Amino acid sequence: MKHLLYTPFTGLGLYGGHRGKRWLKNRIKIFKQFVIPSLSSQTNKDFILWISWRYEDLRDPLILELKHWLDNCPKFCQSIVFTYNGVCFWDDKYPDDEAYSRLVNSVHGSMGELLNHIVECKEVLMTIQPSDDVYHSSMVQEAQDFFKGNRKAHVYGYRRGYVMDYVNRRLAEWNPKTTPPFYTIRFPRETFMDPLKHLAYIGPYKSHEYVKDYLPAIYDEDKRGFIVGTHGENISTIFNHPYTGHEFLGSNIEDILGQFGLREVPPLEISTGIRRMLMKNLPHGWQRKLRYWFGEKFYAKIYDFLRA
Repeated sequence: MKHLLYTPFTGLGLYGGHRGKRWLKNRIKIFKQFVIPSLSSQTNKDFILWISWRYEDLRDPLILELKHWLDNCPKFCQSIVFTYNGVCFWDDKYPDDEAYSRLVNSVHGSMGELLNHIVECKEVLMTIQPSDDVYHSSMVQEAQDFFKGNRKAHVYGYRRGYVMDYVNRRLAEWNPKTTPPFYTIRFPRETFMDPLKHLAYIGPYKSHEYVKDYLPAIYDEDKRGFIVGTHGENISTIFNHPYTGHEFLGSNIEDILGQFGLREVPPLEISTGIRRMLMKNLPHGWQRKLRYWFGEKFYAKIYDFLRA
């Protein structure tokens, strides 16, 4: 089998999944400072990092610099694939017919770039690797071992994890009530490569919360296998969230971060806009309402008008 760790960097959601140069610069910094050290700490390094972008990002200097940095990073020696056909996820910001068409085109366009990396295999594992969250150092090994020993399940994931404030280095339990986006899907290679078979195989599910409704899934209910990163640039996640549980202190933080390859990573320093600074101390419910009205009802309308 071949194992892809898939990072959908731009192309999903409001504003075409790209919220400006400052957002992109900050997100790349987070990716380099937290995600790459975590991936480098994986006990099993038999995987390929696949990062998808919009077509408009093909010649973006920030993305070209990231590609050069990854290609020359001495601590990260895995194969890396950049695709520029949009995100291979269902995007619910579009009507169903348009969302389906966009997804077919994204999968079709991306397969050409991935073809040479997944030859001579019968199965493909695709793990969702967000651009600002991290996995436990044993994730790759555990996913591969699971699928080698279980022929019935098509999805393996983690139910619980941690939440970390990257800026202030705070860490707490993360106990989501819905299915979180930290899972691996097993595909027959032929199904993975064919856009229509690919989509039929996965539903297509319209959110990570519904993966288990379309595919036989097993989630580890005990191990805390991921860290949700908060940093002031998140779309909806904050540290003081209803899913946040017990907060850790002192040496307990360092012990846990060591399991994710983050013990030596310093606190994050990024610039945030005035709106983020004003909102970060508001209750979670207020933040959600303000994001909805200003993001989906106001700014998104302006963006769609200008794009048209």
